[in-house]
Amino acid sequence: MNPSTSALLTDLYELTMAQAYLQQGMEEPAVFEFFVRKLPAHRNFLVAAGLEQVLDFLSQLHLSEQELTWLEQSGRFNPALLRYLQTLRFTGDVEAMPEGTIFFPHEPILRIVAPLPLAQLVETRVMNLLNFQTMIASKAARSVLVAGGKPLIDFGLRRAHGAEAGLLAARASYLAGFAGTATVLAGMEFGIPIYGTMAHSFVQAHTDEARSFEHFAQAQPDNVVLLIDTYDTEAAARKVVTLAPALKAKGIPVKGVRLDSGDLADHARKVRRILDEGSLSQTQIIASGNLDEYRLQALSESGAPIDSFAVGTAMTTSADAPSLDCAYKLQEYAGRPCRKRSEGKATWPGRKQVYRHYDQDARCEYDVVTTIDDRDEGTPLLHPVMKGGRRLNPAPPLTELRQLAATQLAQLPHQLRVLETAPAYEVRISSTLQTLAQTVDRGV
Repeated sequence: MNPSTSALLTDLYELTMAQAYLQQGMEEPAVFEFFVRKLPAHRNFLVAAGLEQVLDFLSQLHLSEQELTWLEQSGRFNPALLRYLQTLRFTGDVEAMPEGTIFFPHEPILRIVAPLPLAQLVETRVMNLLNFQTMIASKAARSVLVAGGKPLIDFGLRRAHGAEAGLLAARASYLAGFAGTATVLAGMEFGIPIYGTMAHSFVQAHTDEARSFEHFAQAQPDNVVLLIDTYDTEAAARKVVTLAPALKAKGIPVKGVRLDSGDLADHARKVRRILDEGSLSQTQIIASGNLDEYRLQALSESGAPIDSFAVGTAMTTSADAPSLDCAYKLQEYAGRPCRKRSEGKATWPGRKQVYRHYDQDARCEYDVVTTIDDRDEGTPLLHPVMKGGRRLNPAPPLTELRQLAATQLAQLPHQLRVLETAPAYEVRISSTLQTLAQTVDRGV
């Protein structure tokens, strides 16, 4: 059994509610929408991600005999629910924003229409997948915006919150514009370019630093990137210069050196001078070591001669904003619009569409959220992706989604491209939707 695809990867209350729905015959179509209530601090936008994994989960939805037996033996559930779960399959419809789409609070990025027990059962895993990858893609996009076009590599697996988190963070960051990842499985699973150098332990395992460089070069002749800060960074750079002619004679170029500690800008300038004076002007400098978008911006603005960056913990855990205030809420049941009115957590009822309007420079100007039947002159952002439990189109290549994300970032207004909190992007709630909410409120 693969835990990541199990229908039991859910909250208990999804099952208890489903049992109650079935007991009362409440199996009419229900409409649930996923959205974010507010942006995390210092975020000006979000990047939708995780839809592909949601569709995979829905396509494979079922319970194994082992799982059904466990549920029965738990003594918590009645025979009617157990019979229902024996033939559990997703038969609903899904509309969503394509992955890579920029979005803002109160805009649904996914809508599920299915019989109420079914739409309820999938809530937890759908939220889990969309929350995480959207959170990481949005964090990664901030680094992309300040890196000045220099390649960014995901180095975060070892400090990710679990194996799946590390793997999906590699996917989400690549979608958002990173050049690749150090996570090998992400290369196999998603076709993401993989990058890697060497660890300090490799140098320490040798009694001579220069010999460690030579051995690594011989083992990786097509990808010689040497970690030079284990002891003395500038001294190690000189050792690389001394070693390079012998390696070149063997057809082994020194592709790059990596800096992982200290004042990266200062070390980069000194190392660049040493390499250039040693006829290694083509050897690149890669920087890593507790980087985030703020340090990337500072390094970029300093003019440090760094060619690419490896970003790990801060991005893979979205350290400054490790969760989203997201929700998956019932917006309609049996044709009746529904609305939550809890203080600070009110929702807009009914099935909705989001329309984007652009200015004369083709940059995002404002969005309109309205009911599904209220046409608007803007560009609609939600599109059908699944009908009757079947996908409408093959999964798009990740490179295609990556290009969409790049286009979306390029269309952001200048004031939203900064790391500091900017004035909120305008999201208009249509008069039609406001009227519907008032009608629902009067009927309660």
